[in-house]
Formats: sequence, C-alpha cells, structure tokens
Amino acid sequence: MVLAQLGGSISRALAQMSNATVIDEKVLNDCLNEISRALLQADVQFKMVRDMQSNIKRIVNLETLAAGTNKRRIIQQAVFSELCNMLDPGKPSFTPKKGKPCVVMFVGLQGSGKTTTCTKYAYYHQRKGFKPALVCADTFRAGAFDQLKQNATKAKIPFYGSYMESDPVKIAVEGVERFKKENCDLIIVDTSGRHKQEAALFEEMRQVSEATKPDLVIFVMDSSIGQAAFDQAQAFKQSVSVGAVIVTKMDGHAKGGGSLSAVAATKSPVIFIGTGEHIDEFEVFDVKPFVSRLLGLGDWSGFMDKIHEVVPTDQQPELLQKLSEGTFTLRLMYEQFQNILKMGPIGQVFSMLPGFSSELMPQGHEKESQAKIKRYMTMMDSMTDAELDSTNPKLMTETRIIRIARGSGRPVRDVIDMLEEYKRLAKIWSKMKGLKIPKKGEMSALSRNMNVQHMSKVLPPQMLKQIGGMGGLQSLMKQMGSKEMSGMFGGMGGDK
Repeated sequence: MVLAQLGGSISRALAQMSNATVIDEKVLNDCLNEISRALLQADVQFKMVRDMQSNIKRIVNLETLAAGTNKRRIIQQAVFSELCNMLDPGKPSFTPKKGKPCVVMFVGLQGSGKTTTCTKYAYYHQRKGFKPALVCADTFRAGAFDQLKQNATKAKIPFYGSYMESDPVKIAVEGVERFKKENCDLIIVDTSGRHKQEAALFEEMRQVSEATKPDLVIFVMDSSIGQAAFDQAQAFKQSVSVGAVIVTKMDGHAKGGGSLSAVAATKSPVIFIGTGEHIDEFEVFDVKPFVSRLLGLGDWSGFMDKIHEVVPTDQQPELLQKLSEGTFTLRLMYEQFQNILKMGPIGQVFSMLPGFSSELMPQGHEKESQAKIKRYMTMMDSMTDAELDSTNPKLMTETRIIRIARGSGRPVRDVIDMLEEYKRLAKIWSKMKGLKIPKKGEMSALSRNMNVQHMSKVLPPQMLKQIGGMGGLQSLMKQMGSKEMSGMFGGMGGDK
C-alpha cells in the first residue's frame, strides 16, 4: 500500500504506547515524538507537525482526565483526527454524473505522469459505467499522441488527436465536439506540460480552457517534490480554476505525505493518487478511509465496494450459498482468483483489512503473488470438469497430476504446490460459514444494528486475533466515532 513506511512507523509508535503499563506524560511525549519523526521523514512541513503535536497535547490533557478513562483510546482517536485534519482541504470536489456530458481538462508540469493519469482516470470511470473519451491536445511533447493512443487502445477507450495539427486549441475543440456528438459523458482533454512554470504554458492552458469550457480542471502533480507541492498547486490555481488534484508516483518516493499535506494546505481537494505504472494502480483519495488504512485499521466500505465491483450481482447469491455450505472446489478457487486479479493490486486490496500492515507485502512480493496466481490458473486450465468440480482430494492421483503438469507446461512440483494451496484455502473456507455479504445499499441499514458480538462472529478468528480480541475490536469500533467505523464494519454483515 501507498506510504507503507510512514503508516508502519505511526502504527508502531501507537502500539508501543498501548503496551505501556501506565500512560503518563513521558509515554505520551515518546509516542508523539516518534509520530513527528515519521511525518518529518515523509517531508511534511515542520510547522504542520508542530501544530499537530500541540493540538494532540491540548486534546489529551492527562492531568484533567477522570480516573478510569481509557487514555490509550483518547490518544489514538486524537492522532487519527489530527492526521485527517492535516490531509483534509475542507471542501469537496466536482463529481461527474452519468449521462450528462462533462469535460475534464488535465494540466501539470512535464514528467508528472499526466498522459498516463488521463487513461487511468478514464478507465476508472469506465468501470463505473461511464462512457469516457480521450482528447490529446499535447502538441509540444514528441510522442504524446502515440502514448495516449497506445494507452487508450489497451483500455478500449475512444481517443482523438492529430499528427499534423500544431494548434492545441483547435484539436481540443474538435475532439470535444466530436465526442459530444457520440454521446460520451466524460471527455478528458490532455494538455501540454513544460519543464518550468513558463508564462507560455499558462497562456496555452488558459486558451484551451476558454475554448473547451471544462466542468473540472485537474492538476496532476508528482509526489516526489514533497513540500514544494504547496507552491506548485498555488501557482496553477492562480492561473486556471483548478478544481481538484491528482498526486502521482506515490509508490516510489518517501515524500508522499509531504506532498499530500502541502496540497491540502492550498485548499485543493486531492481526488485520486497514482500508486504504480499499471492502469489499475489508481486509488480514490478519501481522507478518513486513507488514514484508517495508513494506521492499519482497514477500510471495510472500500473492500466491500471492490467485491461488488468484481462479483456480478447474479453470482452473489450463489457465492453466499457456497460460503454458508462450506463447499470449496477447484473451480470456485479459479473464480475467486479471477476476482482477486480484477480487484487490482493485491497489496492495495489487503490494506483494506483491519490488522493488515502494508509493510507485510512489499512491492516485489505483491507482483510475485500475482504471478503465482496466474500460474495456478494456467494449471487449472488443464483440468477436466470432473476434477474442477470435485471436493474429494483423493481424486487427484499421480497420473492425473503428471497429465496436468504436461498440459500446462509446468513442473509436477508446481501442480502439487497448487493442490496444497487448494487444501489450505478449503480449510479456511470451511471456517467461514455464515459470512454474509450485504446487497449494495443495505450497508448503512445493517451497520446501525452492528455491535461487537455481531462483528466477533463475522470476522475470521485470525483477523480477530490480529486486532487484539474482543477488547481490541471494541476500542477499534469506537475509535473513529460511530458513523465512520460502523460504515466500515457494516460491510461485513451480521446476524439479522
């Protein structure tokens, strides 16, 4: 997950504080110093860190707290709310609506990942049911149209551009008019970038903006510039009406926290963050779930949205039936592997689970896990229907294993490993009887009736243990206030 190192450092500081026998001024100061050190290493502005520290000390006044008050919970809650305040610009961004034509213009410096981000933004909305289209109005950089063309073709998104025309305003206007006639409801205009904040860049941006009249102007910014993000965002905001910011390359730099907090200081809402080169390595930036995942508390609502996205509605009752029966076949394992790959990067998905530290799955391990899943699926492609639908492990004889290995071009050892993985997952599946996934729209109603008993029955034992048992679960549910936390946990369902 993004900012894994920062999240790990803050989580460890809070864990050390929680393990202390007595919570006094020294323990609180040690905890806050560790958190401050982690934030400064992430290039967060010193003044912001100092203000956060003094705000927490003001909220957590140990001398005035009544006896028997849960000091640990108050400190954790204060840290959570102050981190949210640091990253929250305090105003929402414009949201496109399906069926209504919307023009979005992308601006930014050269090399910030603007063209790639345009395709990621279009692909994200395409999966949500929009009909996006891309217009390349970048006539300054050689190969810009080729790059956009390749990305758009890969994502199956219509695009418009020209090798001959050198006037970006003319291309932008023609592209927008053409896609409006084709009833596209999200038209994305990619503009030229420059190496420095030149007057020519801003003048061209202003002309394209006046000609296309965009509903939203998105500023794309490289996270590696850290605190300098404040000046960049301000300069662009003063030249064109920037309505939102997307921060890219969050996977490759330790300065991501600094850039996020600096942008928030300009009161410009960050709407997405780019967490890798691939088209699906693109996350919605929502402050509370983001901080929750950063601290290892998970984001159930985001996790459930992922499940609803990849598991078709007509398949959900069937999946629930199999869950409640505890029936797990190789075919079901194959289908779940397909769903996992559709969800996006494994680390990103796992970071939505409470108790899962982002540091447990570094970048390389994530790719390794995805490659292993694809190998397993190749081997299962060489199986017969009877083998895929059987729940009897004894069916897989030595001759069958050799045949599957030959058919998939893999060593016999790999097939045996895949069958061992199947047995392990089947054992976990059998323990998850009664797990209920609510229908979309039921989440909020269900969360109102959610209590610790429901949650402890629904969560797998290993996850409950990671959170810290019933006590840990109780403090976790209270930690962020009833509304936010119940929204996260409501997605897991419970006994109705």
